Amino acid sequence: MFFKIIEKDSESSARVGILQTSHGEIKTPVFMPVGTLGTVKAVHQHELKDDIKAQIILGNTYHLYLRPGTDILEKAGGLHKFMNWNKPILTDSGGYQVFSLSEMRKITEEGVTFRSHIDGSKHLFTPENVVETQRIIGADIIMALDE
Repeated sequence: MFFKIIEKDSESSARVGILQTSHGEIKTPVFMPVGTLGTVKAVHQHELKDDIKAQIILGNTYHLYLRPGTDILEKAGGLHKFMNWNKPILTDSGGYQVFSLSEMRKITEEGVTFRSHIDGSKHLFTPENVVETQRIIGADIIMALDE
């Protein structure tokens, strides 16, 4: 990954740049559509590419981890192939969603244990395994576990 500043505004902190990832470049600042479960709701792939001209989309680690799950994503060759998207993907850590499940989660030194909002099954997110989950998802840009 490589980031290059193209231009700075002399009167503020604003800047324009290019972020190079293995799935293409992103001109910043950028509008990033949210594809929580590997799709941007109510938007067809051709609209994302041709009309909106999205350079990157955001996938949600918590939701993708639970459904379709890392086994399916790994067998598909990652989220890019799963959703037929050949441009960059950023994944969040899933931390916000887990921490918002206040009655269904417990925070410890190891990480956060939580129950799925789908079926009540028990899971553990640690700083290490959320990075591994995002690696399996195949994200170009990943986030550390946060709240």
